[in-house]
Amino acid sequence: MGRTRRPRRRRGRSRPRARRARLRRHTAPRVRRRPMTDTAPIDMADLPVQHPHNPGSPAEARARFFNSGNAFNIKLPPVPARVFTEEAARALAPDAPTGFVACDQAEAMACPFPATTPLMLARYATIAAGERLACDLVATGSVWFVIAGTGETRAGTETLRWGAGDVMLLPGGAVAHVAESRAVLWSVSNAPQLAHDASCPPAIPVAPVHYPAAEIDRQLAVITASGTNATTSGLALIFSSDGLEASRNILPTLTLSLNTLPPGTDQRAHRHNSAAVTLAVAGERCFSRVDGSRCDWTPWATLVTPPGAPHSHHNDGGDRARFLIVQDGGLHYHARTMGFAFLE
Repeated sequence: MGRTRRPRRRRGRSRPRARRARLRRHTAPRVRRRPMTDTAPIDMADLPVQHPHNPGSPAEARARFFNSGNAFNIKLPPVPARVFTEEAARALAPDAPTGFVACDQAEAMACPFPATTPLMLARYATIAAGERLACDLVATGSVWFVIAGTGETRAGTETLRWGAGDVMLLPGGAVAHVAESRAVLWSVSNAPQLAHDASCPPAIPVAPVHYPAAEIDRQLAVITASGTNATTSGLALIFSSDGLEASRNILPTLTLSLNTLPPGTDQRAHRHNSAAVTLAVAGERCFSRVDGSRCDWTPWATLVTPPGAPHSHHNDGGDRARFLIVQDGGLHYHARTMGFAFLE
């Protein structure tokens, strides 16, 4: 038999395999080869701040640019946990002149204005008998506790007569204190908050509020006679006003509480994102643990609890402890960032 010959393919028609190869060559993305260099590209996190290349106006020249590698992890000095004892002793000294003694940590926090925490400033005020202490704070308002003495404060059109153990809320701006007997007061304001934002006090000032010591004791008696549950943090009286009743704050960004601790008890460890400034009002053999460090109380000392720091309070004495706490909690409640949690 003769050899069977395969039919020849017609010219001009591509084989399927060749067609697929050509298709891949046309559709595959081209890879641009980088020139060989001896150095690796710079990490974007190491790039310095970038300026406009050729700004066409002063407004364009003010622009600055960062990137996702170097813009979000800003390194700031931490808020120091500290007990201010020397400042309290200076203010309480019998020969202390009329004036303020600030609990200032601005240098440690790299703040360009006086501050105890980034958003709060605590100060002691000493007023000699018969003398006047003027105060003109660029702040929304300020909290005052009378450590000793009697006197009166003029705020706007109102006059508040005060004595030891009283608490006052005063508006920002000009107020004047006059002491009938030698007086020492403790005050906390949000002046650093306004300084940071270059803000002004509200056009309509905060209304003054007076919490007399006798009324505070009555309110504490109501609390101590009541029960608690597992979610309750200590036995504390929270101060507010008719204008801020819904938020339970003393100022829009500040909260104020008078905490109590029965003898031989502890307030279990907890944390919150607000910073706290605490005045040791009463309590022997009391201390706090802040970030694992023991902070012993001394009479009228000011304790700083940094934001987010684990802390607890302890009363090893035989009397009920009292400590007045101001936090920038109103700000965190409004921003939904308080982050309160028990740690045990």
